[in-house]
Amino acid sequence: MKVKSWSTSLAVAVVASVVSPTADAGARPGLPLVDVVAEAARARAAAEPGLAAATWTDTKVDVRRSADDRWSFGAVVLVAPRQEDARPRDWLFVAEKRDGRWHVGLDGHPAFAELAASSPVVTGEEKAVFAAHGGAPATAIDGDYRTGMQLPWAVGQSWTMLGGPHAHDAGSGPWSSLDLAGGDQRVLAARAGLAYTTCVGLVRVLHPDGYASRYYHLWDHVQADGLSVAAGTFLGHTGTETGCGGVARARHVHFSLMHNGSFIGIANHIVGKWVLRNGAAQYGGSALHGSTLVNVGGALHNYGALGRTQGLVDANGGTVVNRRSGPGSGYPVVGTSADGATVDIRCSANGTAHTGRWGTTSLWNRLPDGTWISDAFTYTGVDGPVGAPC
Repeated sequence: MKVKSWSTSLAVAVVASVVSPTADAGARPGLPLVDVVAEAARARAAAEPGLAAATWTDTKVDVRRSADDRWSFGAVVLVAPRQEDARPRDWLFVAEKRDGRWHVGLDGHPAFAELAASSPVVTGEEKAVFAAHGGAPATAIDGDYRTGMQLPWAVGQSWTMLGGPHAHDAGSGPWSSLDLAGGDQRVLAARAGLAYTTCVGLVRVLHPDGYASRYYHLWDHVQADGLSVAAGTFLGHTGTETGCGGVARARHVHFSLMHNGSFIGIANHIVGKWVLRNGAAQYGGSALHGSTLVNVGGALHNYGALGRTQGLVDANGGTVVNRRSGPGSGYPVVGTSADGATVDIRCSANGTAHTGRWGTTSLWNRLPDGTWISDAFTYTGVDGPVGAPC
């Protein structure tokens, strides 16, 4: 694949965010924990594209676990205005009180993983997952668009893509989100991880590699605080819940892709064996499964998650792609793979160059039966091999 491409309401001042557990989080001696957490959240929001701290009129801090009057864990939500295209912003936090001051780390920040590693109120499973949620955000994760996610409903069902890629609040941030509805309206975890309900209607699942999937407008949803979920676990029903602000006029799930605590562009990422693509404007766009193109308003069939050493056959408008006995067009044709098929890749090698939908490459992939297929016609989410060299 060649890619080109329980709350306290506060109005607080913005302060510097934490860069390590030993850094001052802006906490003055004796300042209450909820104030420190709220200030850290507003500072984080102010640093993100498309999020202006002045727009947040309410901050909800939910302290869920505490120990020895020294350690705390919980969630913080910046409540969105009750208006169209407004969405809440939420984080988990870990806090430690030292020398009379609270030091706070929000997920996606180095302090979060470092504090969590020492905190007695964070479980062992959480420590392992949180360790991957302490790095810098990225628009594409080093050019790797593999998510390991299925679509957030039952495999085999088809739902409607009501809105294509758009910023989580339709602002100027990364186009991270989709609006989805249909089927049995049961929203399921797109991938295994730890689930957290941060406000009414909002569930976020942190995955073990820094990715997170986020689900808003849910009703009858789980109340989770570190709940271990498998892919396909029920999270809630599509709805119009706006417990942390915004507006939803028709039932759907607002599904967002995040990494290290920040929203990232969903385009080119593989979800449910579909490759998401941006449109000319927010809420437009399309999705590709092989050469099958679905525009906004069309149905997406959930084919399940694509594995890290698998590829989607993309005949670039054709119906089949030839498989050969060696890594090049000079080798005999010994079979074909249908457009949209999933192939397992054992290893890769260079051969003759070919041009597909995503560019030109000389990389060829060897399949389990010993046949070879050009990477130009195999979307893997990576610009290069996904396994060992042959």
